[in-house]
Amino acid sequence: MDIERLRSDTPGCRQRIHLNNAGAGLMPRPVLDAIRAHLKLESQIGGYEAEAAAADAIGASYGAVAELLGAQPRNIAFVENATVAYAQALSAIPWQPGDVILTSEDDYISNQIMFLSLAGRFRVEVVRAPVHEAGGVDVQAMVALMDQHKPRLVALTHIPTNSGLVQPVEVIGKACRERGLLYLVDACQSVGQRVVDVEAIGCDFLSATSRKFLRGPRGSGFLFVSDRVLDAGMEPLFLDMRGARWVEANVYQPVDTAKRFENWEFAWALVLGTGAAARYALSVGMEAIQERVVGLAAELRGRLEAAGFRVLDRGEERGGIVTVHLPGADRDELIAGLRANRINANLSFREYAVMDFDRKQAEWALRISPHYYNTVEEIDQVLRFLSENHA
Repeated sequence: MDIERLRSDTPGCRQRIHLNNAGAGLMPRPVLDAIRAHLKLESQIGGYEAEAAAADAIGASYGAVAELLGAQPRNIAFVENATVAYAQALSAIPWQPGDVILTSEDDYISNQIMFLSLAGRFRVEVVRAPVHEAGGVDVQAMVALMDQHKPRLVALTHIPTNSGLVQPVEVIGKACRERGLLYLVDACQSVGQRVVDVEAIGCDFLSATSRKFLRGPRGSGFLFVSDRVLDAGMEPLFLDMRGARWVEANVYQPVDTAKRFENWEFAWALVLGTGAAARYALSVGMEAIQERVVGLAAELRGRLEAAGFRVLDRGEERGGIVTVHLPGADRDELIAGLRANRINANLSFREYAVMDFDRKQAEWALRISPHYYNTVEEIDQVLRFLSENHA
């Protein structure tokens, strides 16, 4: 991997040390170029006309995201963000009182809130599989709960936002396929960070965003929808004129692809930017990206622990999110100090992951998330800042 070339493609690398890729990755130049070019075209010929002129490039963006996920373009829907993608998937399920959602204690906060909202509105039951002693979902317990409850939906976040944990989504997917269970995977933090293959995972839905490790623009996300879902006629609760055709006064017909999960109005410049981000990741190579991200995160964890800091990450497999507990630090001063030293990192709070943080007896943590364009020298500077100011 030619790190210097990749960093030269990333204008933000000249400004600061960006270790907040779990929040929003730095966009590479081809992504910026794609967005700017379309916005310029809109300003010159009009929004509708620019969309028509970019039809082939928009189609290629579906193809690039599909290739990234090991899918077909017909299985990809573009939406505003990962939460919208997730909500569209949940809304396609005809919930009945007594239905069970089987999930984990580490699933993302917005997903947990949506589950609880469904429980309150439709009287579904939310069942959470216990945590394995090594961290992450207890697979045997989760499979036993599948057999016990026969859930309407199994939902799992691939990489939780609050720790370095990588959940065994492929193992759970195999169990779901064997039982014919509907399976929804939140890949918001994993797409762009590691290899994500929907065929290997065996999911029916997979939601993701553009802005994080994929290094695309904010305000763009996507949803994978399996052929099984499409062939069964599942559709979001609220379709519009993009997702369906109005054929008679009281009859509509959903489109036959995942576009039934889309809305008609969308920022096509951001879709083109997402396509460019997917192509860029593919050109670097997802296997190489995963290896480097895992390596940098492991280096950071090891050195933090060697310096006496408490690293909160658990799990048999860990990814590119590192969380460290700094109990004596003032949170505002910590972030201000990092920014003064041109270091980007973020905080994660108990309310984002109540059960996980309660287990770890922490109210908050510093979240550091390196990407493949980061360097060991940048990690050195972060360690130096923390050691000098918060040891």
